[in-house]
Amino acid sequence: MRVCIFGAGAVGGYLAGRLGQAGHVELSVVARGAQKLAIERDGVRLHTPSETITVHPARVTGNALELPEQDFTFVTVKVGAQPAIAKEVRHLVGATGHAIFAANGVPWWWKHGTAEPAALSLLDPEGRLWNDLTPERVLGCVVYSANEVIAPGTVRHLGNNRWVLGEPDGMLSARLQATVEVLRQAGIHAEASPDLRKEIWAKLLRNASINSLCALTRLPVDGLAADPELLAQAEALVEDIVVVARSQGSDVSQQLSAAREQLRRGGAEAGTAPVRGLRPSMLQDVLAGRPLEVEAIVGQVQALARESGVACPAIDAILPILRGLNRSLI
Repeated sequence: MRVCIFGAGAVGGYLAGRLGQAGHVELSVVARGAQKLAIERDGVRLHTPSETITVHPARVTGNALELPEQDFTFVTVKVGAQPAIAKEVRHLVGATGHAIFAANGVPWWWKHGTAEPAALSLLDPEGRLWNDLTPERVLGCVVYSANEVIAPGTVRHLGNNRWVLGEPDGMLSARLQATVEVLRQAGIHAEASPDLRKEIWAKLLRNASINSLCALTRLPVDGLAADPELLAQAEALVEDIVVVARSQGSDVSQQLSAAREQLRRGGAEAGTAPVRGLRPSMLQDVLAGRPLEVEAIVGQVQALARESGVACPAIDAILPILRGLNRSLI
C-alpha cells in the first residue's frame, strides 16, 4: 500500500515516524527546504516520552508530481498553504486514492453535502481545492496530538494520541474504515466518526480559545491556566463556539467540561498526565515567525456566525488582533 505524507512538520513528522516504524506501507514524504534536506540525509526522527524513532521513507521529494499515485495521502500542511498544492494532491490521489486533510479549524470542504455547496472564500479563495481536487476525494481528520518540530526533520511528541476521521458526507465508507485500520496498525489511536463536523466544533472549543490566547500572549497552555483573567477570556471564546456550533446544527455543550478541564491540565487530554510548557500550533508559528491559521480557527467561525445571524462577541474582539499579528508575520 502506497501512503504519502504531504508536509513533514509537527503532525506530518509524527505520522511519518509512526507509519514508517510500523513498516506496513510504502511511505513517501513531500517536504521542502531544510526539512527535505534533513529527511533525505538522516530520515524522520521522532522523539516520544518513551522512545526515539528514526525512519527512512522510501521516497522524499519536494515535488509531489514526481511520485506515483498513492492509495492514501495525508495532507498536513497549514490551511493557508493548501490551495497552492491542490493540483499536486489531485495527482497523488489519482483514479482510486483519496486524501486525508489533517489540520486545525474549519476545513475547506465544509459546505460539501449542504443545501448550498460552495468553496469557502476565506480558506479556498480561488476554489482550487473545491474544483481541482473536489470534496468527493477527501476525508477530514481531527487531531489530538501534541507535537513540535525541534530541528529540521526532527519532531518531539509531547502527549495525546487521538485521531478522529470522517467523510464530509458522514458515511462510514470502506475507504474511511481502511484508513483508520492503517493508522491503528501503526499504534495511532484512530476512530471513524459519522459526524465529523460535530467533532470539528468540539476541537474548536480548544483551538479557538487556547491557540488564540497562547499566540497573543506567547504563554504555553499552563501559563493561561495560571491566570484567572486569561481563563475568563478563554471561557468567553468557548461560549461563542458553542453558540455558533448550535446555529450550524451541532450541539457541543456536553464537551464544555472536557474542554475546560483540558485547559486547566495544561492541554493534556483526560486520563493522561498534566503537562507543562505545551505550545499549541499557533504559538509555535508565532515564535518561528510563520503565518498563523487565523481564518480556519477563528475567521471562518465568525463568517458562519454571520451567516446564521448569531452573535460571537469574544471572537469579534479577538479576530482583528489576531489578523494584525498575522500580517506582522507574513
